[in-house]
Amino acid sequence: MIGNSAGRAFLGSFTSAGGLGVTAAAVDRDTGALTVLGSTDAVADPSFLAVGRRGGETVLYAVGESAPGVAAAFAADGDVPTLLGAVQAVDGDGPTHLALAADHVVTANYTSGSFTALPVLDDGSLGPASSVLRLEGSGPDPDRQEAPHAHQVQADPSGNWVVGVDLGTDSVGVCALDPATGALTPHSETALRPGAGPRHLAFHPSGSLAYVLGELEPILTVCRWDAAAGRLDVLGEVPVLPEHVEAADGAGRTYPSEVVVAHDGRFLWTANRGHDSISVLTLDESGEKPALVTTVGCGGHWPRDLTLDPGGQWLYAANERSGNVSWFAVDARTGIPRYAGSVEVPAASCVVLA
Repeated sequence: MIGNSAGRAFLGSFTSAGGLGVTAAAVDRDTGALTVLGSTDAVADPSFLAVGRRGGETVLYAVGESAPGVAAAFAADGDVPTLLGAVQAVDGDGPTHLALAADHVVTANYTSGSFTALPVLDDGSLGPASSVLRLEGSGPDPDRQEAPHAHQVQADPSGNWVVGVDLGTDSVGVCALDPATGALTPHSETALRPGAGPRHLAFHPSGSLAYVLGELEPILTVCRWDAAAGRLDVLGEVPVLPEHVEAADGAGRTYPSEVVVAHDGRFLWTANRGHDSISVLTLDESGEKPALVTTVGCGGHWPRDLTLDPGGQWLYAANERSGNVSWFAVDARTGIPRYAGSVEVPAASCVVLA
């Protein structure tokens, strides 16, 4: 077992594609390197993870991207994560993301187009689903937007709201979550460009801006976030890739997957599947005008997730189709990541750091 002073990462992977499930890894803070410690396949297809603390212990939460979908908690201080309590149904299909909010875990259920709240119990385990919010609507893409497709959920910086991104309806919704009952109540909704297919959102460290990344179009939508009113307002759009780019193999589309903002608010990065790159954007002092600087290779194929370490020094990419997690040293002056290494993680889906 690694010591408490060592860094820790948790890696999700698709067991249906040869992945190992949930993997724990040690993090070398000096080099960024990951060393795999152990894995568990107790939950099938744990495509996204979130880290919490309960009673001084690390608790890891995972969705199982299946039909029907599930969520689970793991005790995570050992070298192999172990299930904590029962695996719980989310009363939805294909959960792709989850977040901790108001003593609950909330999941975004892509296939069924819904959000589910599950209470976190005293020992960190999950109780049965307390509420399900089912979405309505569609978008102009008949293949991907025939119905709602909730893709991400997170608590806003104030902790008063739950924000959910719906790829299927080109919108971002804001909900209230009752910590006592777990009831999710719709509060406001912001429409984005039709056909953009928003996938993930990241907040500026000031807490007053949010950046929404499109999956169906490689654009970043800048929004003003009013925490008092619980409302997003669109300010503008910028591209995350140069014009006329092609996928890395010379064919097909690019599907951006994740957006990350530097802790000091100076840079923003996106992961781009197909183009197999990481885009680097600078942020002005206001944060309202991102500007694309360059792209660098992701260190693999089909980067599904991107994560910045707490110190802002290392950037990690989970490359699903090449089966590896790569890490990059971030230039403090330019924000440009420099490839530093990778570790084999078959069918990698996400990286979270504890």
